[in-house]
Amino acid sequence: MNPYHPSANSLAKSVQKIPTLIEGFDDVSHGGIPLGRTTLVSGTSGTGKTVFSTQFIYNGITAFDEPGIFVTFEESTADIIKNARSFGWDLQALIDKESLFILDASPDPEGQEVVGSFDLSALIERIQYAIRKYKAKRISIDSMTAVFQQYEAASVVRREIFRLVARLKQLGITTLMTAERLDEYGPVARFGVEEFVSDNVIIVRNVLQGERRRRTVEILKLRGTTHMKGEYPFTINNQGVNVFPLGAMRLTQRSSNQRVSSGVATLDQMCGGGFFRDSIILATGATGTGKTLLVSKFIEEACRSGEKATFFAYEESRAQLFRNATSWGINFEEYEKNGLLKIICAYPESDSLEDHLQIIKEEIFDFKPARLAVDSLSALARGVSDNSFRQFIIGVTGFAKQEGITGFFTNTSDQFMGSSSLTDSHISTITDTIILLQYVEVHGEMSRAINVFKMRGSAHEKGIREFSISGQGPDIKDSFRNLERITSGSPTQIRVDEKSDLSRIVKGVEGRIGPADDL
Repeated sequence: MNPYHPSANSLAKSVQKIPTLIEGFDDVSHGGIPLGRTTLVSGTSGTGKTVFSTQFIYNGITAFDEPGIFVTFEESTADIIKNARSFGWDLQALIDKESLFILDASPDPEGQEVVGSFDLSALIERIQYAIRKYKAKRISIDSMTAVFQQYEAASVVRREIFRLVARLKQLGITTLMTAERLDEYGPVARFGVEEFVSDNVIIVRNVLQGERRRRTVEILKLRGTTHMKGEYPFTINNQGVNVFPLGAMRLTQRSSNQRVSSGVATLDQMCGGGFFRDSIILATGATGTGKTLLVSKFIEEACRSGEKATFFAYEESRAQLFRNATSWGINFEEYEKNGLLKIICAYPESDSLEDHLQIIKEEIFDFKPARLAVDSLSALARGVSDNSFRQFIIGVTGFAKQEGITGFFTNTSDQFMGSSSLTDSHISTITDTIILLQYVEVHGEMSRAINVFKMRGSAHEKGIREFSISGQGPDIKDSFRNLERITSGSPTQIRVDEKSDLSRIVKGVEGRIGPADDL
């Protein structure tokens, strides 16, 4: 007996759910889709409806030993099997074991005209026969929109779909039905009736935001039960649909008090003894201020200590990264050969943010690094909405914290001189430590400045130090002396009032030795 199947008593108390095992979706839906009811998955063309419905059937068979039926009104059986193979799902093997039956109701390839009144009685009987023969528990119907397109009598089609859904509900089968919609944010389904025959409605979208498309899933309703509200990003990779339930993430692990070195002794001193393990560090500044150098030293320190590290580079090619590291005395190639380092270089525009997030997540689980570096976040922010970028940041930092990984991220500010607004990047509140790097003009020459702007849970140095880069790497010097307004990029000399200083000195001496007339 499957663990989620209800007893007679529990049915009276609550709506039972059947896990889909679609990664992340069961978190958003608080356990899956309602058992023995019909769920509609609606979306425009190319949003992943067929993949979703196929994965639902496949997971039921392979994980719970529940036979399933797939009814196709659009694609042939051969195409369904072929497409599923790209996700590693061997549907033919399941058919051979009689765990799966694909009912092909797709249009006649000869294009013969359908005459006579429309009636789903024959199809309903075939489905009922298959359910009894295979003892099916799950059924996917893809898609109901195709039925409307094949027949002109829409009112009759509606009546027959009502009859089909009612019969499936009587049989206690958990049904997932797909439908097409015309717009991403318009009516739920194309013919305005599909959602009314379903107890539950799921919307999948593939919206063009800026220069890239973004997939999201939204549960519109799960009748009689709870679910998370709003849109959640998802991606489709070689394992099928992967939903990112960012709102369901719970950072329940205890924060570590253990310190780890940044790889730069003076920076460790400025941070009160180094970074906290499992913390998130952000280095932000204009181009050329030394962000990549600091993150490279951070990675090198992990490898030198025998810990694994993963470096995601989104602004430099592998050759550029290696060349720069070598100029600083860092041998990334050796660490890779020793299995301590994994470097992934990719163009931000090569994938959606959700795809990049999934890749990072898989690397964390597969390689199990102690440290993670991303250079840079600003490159990934190009051409995407603020909301999707913030959700990406939440996803990356959340996964890193869940695994106890120390994460170091860089962000390139638009402002060449002076400090930029950290709140505009939507990441200041998510990070534990912020290192501010900038250019300043001192006596007619350009200098770099470094400051530990924020460090959560620890005392840290507040001063702004001079920062230079040499062949040996970073060189953090003393704080700027007799200068103010350094963060503006154009500091000014502090004017000293000699009379005031002399007066303070005299008063200090009098305070120590007493008034002059007592001598």
